[in-house]
Amino acid sequence: MDLRSWRGTVALGGGTPENPTGTFEAPTGNIKASDWLYRSKAASGIWLVARLWLGYEWLNAGYQKLWGAEKAAFWNGGGAAVKGFAMGGVTGSTAGKGGASYGWWAAFLHNFVVPNASWIAKLITVSEVAIGVLLIMGLFTGATAAAGILLNLIYMFTGSAGVNPAFAIVSLFLILAWRNAGYVGLDRVALPAVRNLFHRGDHTRRETQRETYRVPTGAMPVH
Repeated sequence: MDLRSWRGTVALGGGTPENPTGTFEAPTGNIKASDWLYRSKAASGIWLVARLWLGYEWLNAGYQKLWGAEKAAFWNGGGAAVKGFAMGGVTGSTAGKGGASYGWWAAFLHNFVVPNASWIAKLITVSEVAIGVLLIMGLFTGATAAAGILLNLIYMFTGSAGVNPAFAIVSLFLILAWRNAGYVGLDRVALPAVRNLFHRGDHTRRETQRETYRVPTGAMPVH
């Protein structure tokens, strides 16, 4: 069975004297469906829906902690909610009834999170709001989704499932689709700008090396 027809291709540009405007394509090594889903502009509409849903959920979670019903326990409560959540994880781990199932994580919660609950609560609040806003705007979508997964893992390690597995799964797909997940968003401008910035640095470095090793005109060859 020939699987080559299943493989995706990437445009290389260029041409030949016979076909100067032609565009060559090279195999990417990926399945065509994967290339379409994670690279094509057409699939960006799918990721727009996923982004907006996940972004709203994160933004609402942070909003409740900053201005809503959970404000007293997070932003103004000295981190009471974080301290209680962490202590619940430690207690559940000690009792063998869930909570922080790993001893090293229970120790981290007890020795670091509980004493620093006040500023950690504010950090979590700001992080959730920022993740929500960036996902909705489609700015650095892959990195933002990775930050969301990090929070999901922290919550799950501490013993809370809830919506975290669903959030993590959607975030994982957005990370895989980082090239086109934010195309209907600010990534359409931001990602090419970042790429050009790095390429400009490479070009400048190559030019500098070229000038360094260039033989002056009229120089005698070394024998």
